[in-house]
Amino acid sequence: MNNFWEKLPKPFFALAPMADVTDPAFRRIVADCSRHGEVGGGPDVFWTEFVSADGLASAGREVLKRDLEYTERERPIVAQLFSSHVDQMRTAAKLCAELGFDGIDINMGCPDRSIEKQGAGAAMIKTFEIAKDIIQATKDGIKDAGKDIPVSVKTRVGYNTVIIESWIPHLLAQDIAALTVHARTRKELSKVPARWEHVRHVVAIRDRMGLKTKIIGNGDVMDVAHGKQRAEETGCDGIMIGRAGFGNPWMFDHHRVITKRPKKMNIFLAKILPRKWMKKLQGTDRYTLSEVPLKDKLETLVIHTKLFEQLLVDFKNFSIMKKHYKAYAHGFPGAKELRIALMETSNGEEVEKVVKEFLNK
Repeated sequence: MNNFWEKLPKPFFALAPMADVTDPAFRRIVADCSRHGEVGGGPDVFWTEFVSADGLASAGREVLKRDLEYTERERPIVAQLFSSHVDQMRTAAKLCAELGFDGIDINMGCPDRSIEKQGAGAAMIKTFEIAKDIIQATKDGIKDAGKDIPVSVKTRVGYNTVIIESWIPHLLAQDIAALTVHARTRKELSKVPARWEHVRHVVAIRDRMGLKTKIIGNGDVMDVAHGKQRAEETGCDGIMIGRAGFGNPWMFDHHRVITKRPKKMNIFLAKILPRKWMKKLQGTDRYTLSEVPLKDKLETLVIHTKLFEQLLVDFKNFSIMKKHYKAYAHGFPGAKELRIALMETSNGEEVEKVVKEFLNK
């Protein structure tokens, strides 16, 4: 098997699959800003957005295939699929293998109700045997394509309650190459802090079973330094970062200056933040990346927008970009006013004009 997972450093870093976020435009921006493929650059693995296997197996597949476009710069790259239907998953896996992906990942953790109604995503946690069949169907589809690429799974530690001791061994027994564990249950969503002791537990189960499956931890990781700390604490092989990447495509560059937050800052934050937020900060070291110059950040926003228009605007709504604007335009004088102006735009030309006017003030 051409198993790229075995060639990655420890810990390795991955960009999480996020619907209407980690599209081809954003991945290319991250690859460039974080120097993917260069010494000290990252991430080490890219994921596509999750894509419906049922859709890829239907007559409408050509539209969905746009979500699966990638460049050689993004390798290794994994296509993430979801479905509860064996035949459709096999067909979609064959297609993804033929498209040249380095691996296929199965989403068994998404809490979106529309996905769960299809019996997919986090709903899989309640249907062990279907999960097993879906993994096998994915392998069969890859074989149908005449390929030999690895299969991985992304999931949570349980549905309503933590069921690590039953759910995780069941998945690991299916001979998967990697397992990403979001350290919350489906019921918890992101309402509580991720509990990384669960990731440590999963690593222990993997070791107890004598397997080589790569374990990837996911949940509330702020940046590369924080991720390295989590990997050291839990023994996991890799770290997946999602929401912290919004507005920060430079995040995976390991050569950026990293500084520990001074103790005085913790004292200051304790005075101004609600107790529930300080609880989230307690027990972990927090890190901040050196600041990207404002001009560079906003010019990247414009480049990102134009790339989105070039690649995706004919089948995705321009408003998707506004998720990113909220993050790019944050934390500097005048950011609020800039965000308001950006939210009123409807194309790249208008965005560029707003940014130029802001920088020329």
